[in-house]
Amino acid sequence: MEGRPKVVRVDKAIDRDVIKEEREELDKINAELVLAECQTEDETIEATKDADAVLTFFGQMTRRVIESSPKLQVIVRYGIGYDTVDVDAATDNGVLVVNLPGFCLDEVADHAFALMLACVRKVVYYNNLTKSGYWAKYSEMSMYSFTDQTLGIVGCGTIGQAVARRAPGFNLKVLGTDPYVNESVAREHGITLVSMPELLKESDFVSVHSLLGKETHHLIGEKEFRQMKPSAYFVNTSRGPVVDEAALIKALQEKWIAGAGIDVFEQEPVDPDNPLLKMDNVVVTPHNAGWSDAAGRRARLWVGQEAVRVLTGKWPKNCVNKNVKPKVELVKGD
Repeated sequence: MEGRPKVVRVDKAIDRDVIKEEREELDKINAELVLAECQTEDETIEATKDADAVLTFFGQMTRRVIESSPKLQVIVRYGIGYDTVDVDAATDNGVLVVNLPGFCLDEVADHAFALMLACVRKVVYYNNLTKSGYWAKYSEMSMYSFTDQTLGIVGCGTIGQAVARRAPGFNLKVLGTDPYVNESVAREHGITLVSMPELLKESDFVSVHSLLGKETHHLIGEKEFRQMKPSAYFVNTSRGPVVDEAALIKALQEKWIAGAGIDVFEQEPVDPDNPLLKMDNVVVTPHNAGWSDAAGRRARLWVGQEAVRVLTGKWPKNCVNKNVKPKVELVKGD
C-alpha cells in the first residue's frame, strides 16, 4: 500500500482514553488512527471518504457510506453481531466485513445463566423486598426448581454452544433450533436439535442467541410466546429486534409465560416508560452480557490485529462475507 494507511473509528461517542490496544497494533504499520464521533450518515461519509479501514461499534455503515469510500478495504466491528453493517453493500464494493466471534463467549453464556437463575429464584424481587425491610415467609413464596428442567436454545452457534456446555452442571436437558448447525455439531455440545415449535412447547427456559438479520427480525413473536409453557422463562442476550417486544410485553401481562430476563431491547437505551422495567417477574440489564474488562481488552486487541492483517495484504481470521472479491489481492497468513 502506498503512503500511510488511514484507519477511522466511527461511533456516536468514543472514549478516547480506551483505545490503547488498537493504537498499539496500528502503530506497528505506521497507520493513522482517526477517532470520528459521527451522529449522522453524512458525518460518517465525511469521516470515512478517504479511509482504508473503518472500525465500528454502533456506527452505521450503510450502502451510501460504503459507496462513498472508494479506498475502503475493510470494516471491522467490535463484536459478534454485524447488523450495523450493510454486508451486501460491502460485498458489492469489494470491502471485507470482519467480526469477532470469540471475544465474549463465556461472558454471554454466563450472563444468560445469571438471568435464568435470577428469574427462577426471583433474586431481584427478594433482594428489593428484603432491603425494604420486609422478611418474606416461606408460605408466601412460589418458586420453581432450576435443576432437572429443559433448556431450549434458539441459535446454536458458538454462544449457544457455550450455553449448552454449562447445562450439565444443573442436569438440564438441552434442546436447540438452528437451520445452520448440523446435528453432529449440536450433539458434540449436548444439544438435541428440534423444530422451533417443539422447543417452545417442551422448554422450561428459552434462551435466544441468534444473530440479527433479515431472517431473524422478530423471529420470536406472539405466535411463539403462545407456544411456551405458562411456567417457562424467556431470556434474550442476542439483539433486541430478534424479539417482537410488544408481543413479549403482552405475553408477560397476560401470563402466557412466567417471566423474562432481558439484556437487549428494540430501542437502546431503553425508554424509561417501557413496561418491561415495571414488572416484578422481569430482570433487565443494559446490553452488557458480552462485557467484562478482559473481553473489552480482547475486542480492542483483535480489532486492531484484524485491521492490520488486511492492510498488510493478508486475509483476516474472521471474514463475514467470505465471497467478497477484495480490492487488493490478499494472502492467507497469521
